[in-house]
Amino acid sequence: MLAIIFLSPNEARLRAGWRLLIQILMMLVISIVISIAFAPLLFSVHGTVFFFLGQVAELIAFTASIFLARLFLDRRSIASMGLRLDRRVWKDILAGIGITFIMMALVFAAMSAAGWLTFEGFAWEAEPIQQVLGGTFGFLGIFILVGWNEELLSRGYHLQTLASGTNLFWGVLLSSAVFGALHLGNPNATWVSAAGIFFAGLFLAYGYLRTGQLWLSIGLHIGWNFFEGVVFGFPVSGLDIYPLTRIQVQGPEMWTGGAFGPEAGLVILPALLTGAGLIFWHTRNRRAKGPDTTGSAGG
Repeated sequence: MLAIIFLSPNEARLRAGWRLLIQILMMLVISIVISIAFAPLLFSVHGTVFFFLGQVAELIAFTASIFLARLFLDRRSIASMGLRLDRRVWKDILAGIGITFIMMALVFAAMSAAGWLTFEGFAWEAEPIQQVLGGTFGFLGIFILVGWNEELLSRGYHLQTLASGTNLFWGVLLSSAVFGALHLGNPNATWVSAAGIFFAGLFLAYGYLRTGQLWLSIGLHIGWNFFEGVVFGFPVSGLDIYPLTRIQVQGPEMWTGGAFGPEAGLVILPALLTGAGLIFWHTRNRRAKGPDTTGSAGG
């Protein structure tokens, strides 16, 4: 009876649900240890430095827990999760960044044309260039870490482990739902914003499914946050980011996303469709190898 509850029927490893639970517990334990060990440092800084150190802590907790889970629970290498190093790595990362630039430019243009956005100027018109460069490159570094951390967790371990326990359809759907729910703790979050993040999760999962690797999704995630917040001046999932472009958004919240940002508004849906089309074009000559779903419908 215990074997049926805990072990996959197809191979000698724990069922997907137990593997996910243990990985989450390891991640929480590592996060708590880091928080306690570095509490004096974290509370002595603020602003961009605080954000950056928080992402470094997540980098350690996410990467270490997933590496350990992948090695000892899944009995797979972390590279086989979609982190193979080859000549396509930088092409995919840069393509993802370029695709999201086009998406966010479309959002900015659409909101401007609708009269929902007022342009007020650029950061360098009111601040010293050192401050502008510090804010820009500081948040670029932060968003590189966010892209790695969240894609490793959501499109990496969550999607693929859920797919191994059910099937690919449910793996994508459930991991995207969890991705949306994880953002409910952000400022100005609502169930509507969680639904928007769910659709963003589906979009990021599409990048993974088209390549069989995480690099395109990582590039998409980095570019989404950087262009949305730093370059075009929108809130990023409810967070106020250092903006190079100073704007005021005053349109209907249902369309603009309000204080949470465009991903909580209907304006993001055409951008997601455009981005999906660009992903398809970028990967048109690619034959993706899907995730390992050994143990589907039971393990």
